[in-house]
Amino acid sequence: MEHRPGLDPAVAEIRRAVRAALSAGDEPLIVGLSGGADSLALTAAVAFEAPRAGRAATAVVIDHALQAGSDAVAARAAQQAEALGLDTRVVRVEVGTADGPEAAARAARRAALAAAARELGAADVLLAHTLDDQAETVLLGLARGAGAASLAGMGPVREDDGIRWVRPLLAVRRETTRAACVAAGLDVWNDPHNQDDRFTRVRVRNAVLPSLEAELGPGVAEALARTADQLREDAAAFAEMIDETIEDIVEPADAGIAVSVPALAANPAALRHRIIRHVVASEFHESLTRAQTLEVARLVTDWSGQGPIDLPGCRASRVGARIVFAART
Repeated sequence: MEHRPGLDPAVAEIRRAVRAALSAGDEPLIVGLSGGADSLALTAAVAFEAPRAGRAATAVVIDHALQAGSDAVAARAAQQAEALGLDTRVVRVEVGTADGPEAAARAARRAALAAAARELGAADVLLAHTLDDQAETVLLGLARGAGAASLAGMGPVREDDGIRWVRPLLAVRRETTRAACVAAGLDVWNDPHNQDDRFTRVRVRNAVLPSLEAELGPGVAEALARTADQLREDAAAFAEMIDETIEDIVEPADAGIAVSVPALAANPAALRHRIIRHVVASEFHESLTRAQTLEVARLVTDWSGQGPIDLPGCRASRVGARIVFAART
């Protein structure tokens, strides 16, 4: 009997992760492909699993045009996806400068993937973020003093404008994606930007996390990822509590919205602060810093006649037993 070699463990792990992440249904899906190890390993797993789930899949390669030869890198990634049996397209984007190069590239990539999903009628967009990416995100949030929402990192699924953004590899280590590519004979592109210490995330990846592992012992990345999981659970519980509470304590106001002072005062500080942030975000599409949130909360808990507080997109003031959020004119 002919001996058949077993499936490589790294390839098997990524296929299992993709299989678990594929939603039921027969809608097409797309997978974002850069040519790096993470996205190539994800693409190979999608090429294997999607047909078995009855899902048509397309690999979308985003060419950011930020480096010389980026078109050749994109073409090589597309060739490999086609060799794996996937329909493939290359989309060249123009990256702006708003909020820095990383954020601008991310925004351009997301817009291009969303446009491709709408054009193809795809319900899901699969992204190749790994456990290591999650750990870096949480650590960056800690360094900025961010709130629980930021420390919750990236969720495995996020729905936005009718598209499900799916991250099947959030429990998979980066070393596993590299091993899977080696096992599958895939030609991995090593992005020079991933070694450029001008970028904060690169310094976290190449210096900070390895240093923490060396000083505290192995498992730091996994612990940071678990922290994100726990905080997402907490955030979901708070969101449900806010949804149950908000309709009973808010009412329309001139050019804005008003919230009951007694109702805010009756809630724990954590929920009170989240309600304040939720009201501003939903009504004025702006985010408050913690300092701004605390200033508004003082109108409830420590009011001594202080005047209105200027906030992004609005102004908060106490009027009798209400906090009124009104658009600034």
